[in-house]
Amino acid sequence: MSHASFVHLRVRSAYSLLDGAMHAPRIVELAKEHGMPALGIADKKNVFGALEFAMKATGAGIQPITGALLPVSRDATEMESGVRRPLADDLVLIAKDDLGYTNLMRLMSMAHLESAAEHEPEVAMDSLEGLTDGLIALTGGPDGAIDRMLLDGQHERAERRLTMLATLFPGRLYVELQRLNRPEEAIVEPKLVDLAYKLDLPLVATNDVRFDVAEMHTAHDALLAIADGRRLEDEDRRRSTPEYRFKSPEEMQALFEDLPEAIANTLVIAQRCAVMPEPRAPILPGFESEAGRDEADELRAQALAGLEKRLEFMEADEEAAKPYRERIDYELNVIMEMGFPGYFLIVAEFIQWAKAREIPVGPGRGSGAGSVVAWALTITDLDPLRFGLLFERFLNPERVSMPDFDIDFCQERRDEVIGHVQTRYGKDKVAQIITFGKLQARAVLRDVGRVLGMPYGQVDRICKLVPNNPANPTTLGEAIDGEPALQEMRRTDDQVATLMDIALRLEGLYRNTSTHAAGVVIGDRPLEQLVALYRDPKSEMPVTQFNMKWVETAGLVKFDFLGLKTLTVITDAIKLLQKRGIELDIDRIPLDDPKSFALMSSGHTAGVFQLEGSGMRDMLKRLKPNRFEDIIAVVALYRPGPMDNIPSYIARKHSTETVTYPYPNLQGILEETYGIIIYQEQVMQIAQVLAGYSLGSADLLRRAMGKKIKAEMAAQREIFVDGSVERGVDKAKASEIFDLVDKFAGYGFNKSHAAAYALVAYQTAYLKANYPLEFIAASMTHDMHNTDKLSLFRRELDRLEAPLLPPDVNYSEAVFAVEK
Repeated sequence: MSHASFVHLRVRSAYSLLDGAMHAPRIVELAKEHGMPALGIADKKNVFGALEFAMKATGAGIQPITGALLPVSRDATEMESGVRRPLADDLVLIAKDDLGYTNLMRLMSMAHLESAAEHEPEVAMDSLEGLTDGLIALTGGPDGAIDRMLLDGQHERAERRLTMLATLFPGRLYVELQRLNRPEEAIVEPKLVDLAYKLDLPLVATNDVRFDVAEMHTAHDALLAIADGRRLEDEDRRRSTPEYRFKSPEEMQALFEDLPEAIANTLVIAQRCAVMPEPRAPILPGFESEAGRDEADELRAQALAGLEKRLEFMEADEEAAKPYRERIDYELNVIMEMGFPGYFLIVAEFIQWAKAREIPVGPGRGSGAGSVVAWALTITDLDPLRFGLLFERFLNPERVSMPDFDIDFCQERRDEVIGHVQTRYGKDKVAQIITFGKLQARAVLRDVGRVLGMPYGQVDRICKLVPNNPANPTTLGEAIDGEPALQEMRRTDDQVATLMDIALRLEGLYRNTSTHAAGVVIGDRPLEQLVALYRDPKSEMPVTQFNMKWVETAGLVKFDFLGLKTLTVITDAIKLLQKRGIELDIDRIPLDDPKSFALMSSGHTAGVFQLEGSGMRDMLKRLKPNRFEDIIAVVALYRPGPMDNIPSYIARKHSTETVTYPYPNLQGILEETYGIIIYQEQVMQIAQVLAGYSLGSADLLRRAMGKKIKAEMAAQREIFVDGSVERGVDKAKASEIFDLVDKFAGYGFNKSHAAAYALVAYQTAYLKANYPLEFIAASMTHDMHNTDKLSLFRRELDRLEAPLLPPDVNYSEAVFAVEK
């Protein structure tokens, strides 16, 4: 018989948390290896991995079958007194067509959002009515109701339940057989087969696959112990079996040699399935204009009116206003062409709503600060033309992707804004986004050490030999390769060797779910029509079952609502000033305040946003910043890589090193940073000025340089050099400049982001320099539970003493008031 003789229909992926032990690429690799034309995943209580698996499978030429294990609770008539069985039994549901996929999403959402059981996802049997069309059902194997009832001797109940399921899934119900070498199979299987024949229901063979090869069994057993909080030595715990491996078609055929129809039906089911989760173009809710305009006209009207207000505040004459009018026209045309007016209107609406209610909103962060339209709509608060910020770094007509504004709100009032969005668009159309915690090197060692019963101190010592770098986590394999002490322990201590062997196999599997700190999606229809939803016990809002990458692939647009404590500190400091009769508009403070620059140059920046680390303070003392552009550069430079340029930037600023430019006509681009390439925007401008790139294609060059893909880089080098030569640059010189730009592009910073953060840094420095008491009081209030921070601020007060305090304030009383 050919390889295409059997298809696994219920593989548990790593998304069956602490149960499945394979990620999607490995599952697909095994299906290819065994010549399977199709493959079905059925994760327990979720469809977290449905879209990811579908994309990986189709990419490898394998038909993905989307299913899930749905817990279905028993009603009172099905419970037998004295029989201690879980109230919910597994039912495997497989999407056969589009309607089936929609119903699967609805049922998985119901299981989490409407479950009667406390934090346990399940649906009642009668909830299935009306939601079974397009779904194929398998009876659930050993954890299904039929098997369990037969094992308990409840033959009549089993027959009634099976009849009910056959009515709910007419012509689409299969009686599931598993041969996993369990003693109860000998009791249950003959009765199950008899019942299937009696009710004229087809049989299907499945294997409940949880890991790839038999050698993984020990590690999987440890994984189950981790999940249940047990030790391996415990007698009464749930156990794994080598039978959970990914068996070949030949093994499955041999296993069910006496029931070939059960094997053949796996292919029948695969052939009946003609649906898969697919990528969708971005879906946004429509924006309703109060003036009855369409979205394009509404955006144009709002943006142009907003620009006039900005220009009026700047007291700009016609000559000064001209570049702004030209730029906003250009941007609006690009936004319309790319089809994004609705996105800008939605973001502008909730930001304007927040500002109207005096909810502090940040000046914008990320590349969005480069848009004049965003500035005109008050989405951002930094003048892009004044600071040379590029729109193409944000939206590039040559590389169509969704715009993405990251918005900071006052930490304490962020939820009000999200609540407003729910009210405006409908609670069923707004959700947060799930994230998955992984078993990383240290965590997996601790978990495995615990289930092995190893002493805590011993495991702790081993963990401390693994480098801890959350930004760029070290894998356990890398840690062992780079640490002789770990190698020695592994070689000389059998228990440590077991610990490491199991941990290496389990590392990278998903451990738990959480909610993305900022991401919120807004749909144009109830979200469960697009993705399944999930309940995070710590959140009132529903959460999507796909993570950020896959929820966007599924067509949902993410909006970032970030909470920033600094905004709350600024607001509270301003309120304290109001009590003294001082009115301060933080958005209108001068950006050339000598006191603020003196404070930064002194390095006394405790509490100042982005500038309070010891290394940063040392840099500021050497730099002596005296203009806002220096703060932008500081934010961009103080990171691994760019830090190498800090000494040169300082020396050039203080004229102890000569300022040079790679080519004379680049002076206008690099003058602000003393000839040093710091920003991604400068990379784009150099390509534009020197080699004739459009800013759109220059952004593609910047991305290519960041990714370092050889073929792409070779093509870009040719375009850059040829373009430069056409403009009179010597070929060798052009190639040299390409290498220089490439070196800087790798770690160049987004200037729009740096400028927006520099503004918040400057605002906090301004408050500390001019109104230290109020600023420190507000800061202490928000670090009430951090004793280290409180003592730091107390020392700041001692240092400041009377000269820096307002003349009408008694210093000792002020300190007492602040501490109180």
